[in-house]
Amino acid sequence: MKMNTDRFNLTVDEYLAETNVLFYLNDAVTQLLEHKEEYTQFGVARYFAEYFTSVKNGNHVLFREFSYIKATSHNRESFIHIFWKCFRQIGKNGDLLAMAEYSSLLQLLCADFPTEMVQNAARIVLIEDATDCLMSFSDFIYSFQIQFYFEEFVESVSVIYQDLLSGKSPNTVIVPTSTSVEQLSSAANEEPDAQGGVDSSIFCECIEGLCERFKHKFPSTVAIKEILESSQRVSFYGFLMALAKHEGVNQDIGALPNKPDLLIDPEMDQELERLIAQVAISPTSNNNSSSSAAGQKETSKKASPRKSLHQRKRIEMESDGSTEETDSSEN
Repeated sequence: MKMNTDRFNLTVDEYLAETNVLFYLNDAVTQLLEHKEEYTQFGVARYFAEYFTSVKNGNHVLFREFSYIKATSHNRESFIHIFWKCFRQIGKNGDLLAMAEYSSLLQLLCADFPTEMVQNAARIVLIEDATDCLMSFSDFIYSFQIQFYFEEFVESVSVIYQDLLSGKSPNTVIVPTSTSVEQLSSAANEEPDAQGGVDSSIFCECIEGLCERFKHKFPSTVAIKEILESSQRVSFYGFLMALAKHEGVNQDIGALPNKPDLLIDPEMDQELERLIAQVAISPTSNNNSSSSAAGQKETSKKASPRKSLHQRKRIEMESDGSTEETDSSEN
């Protein structure tokens, strides 16, 4: 969990609000009461220590409900990071997946993760509602990061964009409320950019007004200006895709490495190599640990099948997968 370097200058209330300590403390107590018999046998103090250690390390969101993983910015960042760690190999293999497949992967980590969120992330990549098209892991995860981490900001911007697209004057564009977002956010998803988007400078002005009084997380205004000043007109999904590709925005969130390093994770690679090496070891290597390497090789040779073809087929067809044999059975 990233900490504000100026936290010692904050009041108590400001510190509690920034770190969401009360939220995590409430959840820790709730979890303790719901699983009292399981946790109290290890000691309450140890339970709280392990709970807050997991929060600090970012693995506290694994297999939790959606309402929990979206409750704080730290939870959202942690979930995005875990998703990357778990499924990075998909990108490394060059596999392309459809929206429904990415939704299934997310639901392996969070059973009630909404499909609508995944659909919205896919629209950023595909610039249209073509949910059956295939997407690369890198394209999807950066778009998903923007959609999930800045969900409230994206919804509010979609309302502003729809107002401008419908011809409203910038002076009449109102900063969206939660109610107006629910009513209008889907309109930006359905409205084709027949007019080639909206005026970038006006759009930027409206977004700046939104950010001045926005209570949720939003990308830095520097990044927003940089994106919108690069062209005269911009579409809604073009703006979101530019945010997804912006390295500064990605670094501010802190969940993913920059794109050149997205598929590089030396620690994970070493762990995979270790596991593969373990799998590759012959089952007969479970002999006495004091045996020499030469002795182990000799044992492997002795344990090699000497049975008839009929006997080997019978063993291979056994459903329980057991192949335990003793030296006496071979004699």
